[in-house]
Amino acid sequence: MKLATVVTPWLGWLTVVLCGAGLYLGLYGSPADYQQGETVRIMYVHVPAAWMALFCYTALAVSAGVGLIWRHPVAEVAARATAPIGACFTFLALLTGSLWGKPMWGTWWVWDARLTSMLVLFFLYLGYLALNSAFDDPQRGARASAILALVGLINVPIIKFSVDWWNTLHQPASIVRMGGPSVHPAMLWPLFLMIGAFTTYYLWVLMLRMRRELTASRLRARRRMQAEEAGV
Repeated sequence: MKLATVVTPWLGWLTVVLCGAGLYLGLYGSPADYQQGETVRIMYVHVPAAWMALFCYTALAVSAGVGLIWRHPVAEVAARATAPIGACFTFLALLTGSLWGKPMWGTWWVWDARLTSMLVLFFLYLGYLALNSAFDDPQRGARASAILALVGLINVPIIKFSVDWWNTLHQPASIVRMGGPSVHPAMLWPLFLMIGAFTTYYLWVLMLRMRRELTASRLRARRRMQAEEAGV
């Protein structure tokens, strides 16, 4: 709680600065692509959203695993706080991908390996949220949802390497690859700024949600104690 109190305002301001700079350079400071034209600007939202969808699910699975194995209550809180944020990032990645796919591929959706595995990731997020609140006993819900999160972790490398393992319409990796980024620096820097903005946004909202849940948990425990004392 002390750490969150100090860090949260800085994360909020850093998110605003990075997002403002990234959007300005991405929309006005970078050139249009010679093949995609102005449509390429969708990537300044799509790529960071897709990156954060995978990052958040990995953080969710790790936190859920720590909570499941070592019964760490803060890890369970972090997992529950991460799930809706990651689901929103995944939905945003799917939506912006469809907006890009229509002019480029001529269709809103194809059952491409990358797109299908991202859709599976979205359902994994929703399944975690549903399982976590499906039981009257919060501990049973936490255990069931943690197992689902750990099993679903296998989908993360499938998403990452799907364009290499299968013949897909989705373009191959152009940033994290052996030969270095193939994106022009005028487009790469705004992209890095937006990835940084999405990352700090996740950490910012994560801190806010965890603080809220921990505070609510303390209030519930205090009310139980007061009720027990009154009963005595």
